[in-house]
Amino acid sequence: MPVLVMPVLAESSQVTDLGSYLPVLIIVLAAIGFGVGNMFATFIIGPRRQGARKATAYESGMNPVGTARKRFNVRFYLIAMVFLVFDVEVVFLYPWATTFGNLDAGSPQAGLWLARILFFLLTTVVAYLYGYRKGVFKFD
Repeated sequence: MPVLVMPVLAESSQVTDLGSYLPVLIIVLAAIGFGVGNMFATFIIGPRRQGARKATAYESGMNPVGTARKRFNVRFYLIAMVFLVFDVEVVFLYPWATTFGNLDAGSPQAGLWLARILFFLLTTVVAYLYGYRKGVFKFD
């Protein structure tokens, strides 16, 4: 009669330490509690006055003029896109620079990292040239 032998696995690879997730759970519960608590407190102690002045739109202390369906110039959106391109570039360049400084200069991995960032910078230059050709930087 054959004997079945169960393989013994190391405990550390099979058992997940759920205690390490406790801080994340506490933060998630605190965030949910903060949101619900603020909504409840606003409902309980918030003012309940109604009126014509309270129902009007608020535009930074100015009286609302015209309709909210006003068209914006396309240049506004192009400026916003160019800003986002350069903002994302800065966000990615800082961690890359700190990591690249720690790499061995002669390793092939350093060359790959350099090629990746040069490609990224090339796409940023293309976005800049696109904005320049569309006249984004001409303020009339």
